[in-house]
Amino acid sequence: MSEIIRLERTRNYLQPGDVSAAVSLWKNYVHQPARDLWHDYEWGNVHWYCCGNPLEARALLGAVMQALSPRSARELRKIVSRSDAVWNLPSPPYDADGR
Repeated sequence: MSEIIRLERTRNYLQPGDVSAAVSLWKNYVHQPARDLWHDYEWGNVHWYCCGNPLEARALLGAVMQALSPRSARELRKIVSRSDAVWNLPSPPYDADGR
């Protein structure tokens, strides 16, 4: 945490709390129902303008992991990879009978 705090203070593209907000935004986004994710993919989401774009949040997390020391990056990667695993799950079949 101390390295993330230092990074948020010293980088011009970060503000205090940006990393934790990005983790939370990405985590909440990937746990939405598949139909909401598909709707966002097709048409976007108007709430992203006020509340943050989760795809940009994930990109920010990738940049932060690059800037951290290997140990700190590994710890953050462990947290982010849980949400990434949910994001990469295969989609369920469209029909209820599995066709």
